[in-house]
Amino acid sequence: MSKFPDEAHLSSWAAICPGNNESAGKKKSGKTRRGNNYLKATLTESAWAASRTKGAALNAVYHIIARRRGKKRALVAVGHRILIEIYRVLKTGKPYQDVGEDIVNERRSKKREQAMIRDLERRGYAVSKVMTTI
Repeated sequence: MSKFPDEAHLSSWAAICPGNNESAGKKKSGKTRRGNNYLKATLTESAWAASRTKGAALNAVYHIIARRRGKKRALVAVGHRILIEIYRVLKTGKPYQDVGEDIVNERRSKKREQAMIRDLERRGYAVSKVMTTI
């Protein structure tokens, strides 16, 4: 893995990273390049399997993205994440630790909550956080 300085270079080489075509502030195509068809096919097959694994973090990520962007784009995004995790495992030598579906959903809800609070404060409301347990 020493050929690639970081995971972004590897995913760019594999052509599984999203494109970023923007001109004059207008976002155009985010289509991926052709790249290595065998690697892309393997990663998307792995993404299909990961999307069907109950309780896995990649399952939660797939469903979050698929709800917004569609199933095939979600597969490319999950394949990209798989490639990044493979790079990290090979680079560091540490085994992969799945954080789980619950952690991903919890992080997502916290980020959403913070975004809503920021939006309300921008509109002039004072927000105080009160913790309640059910």
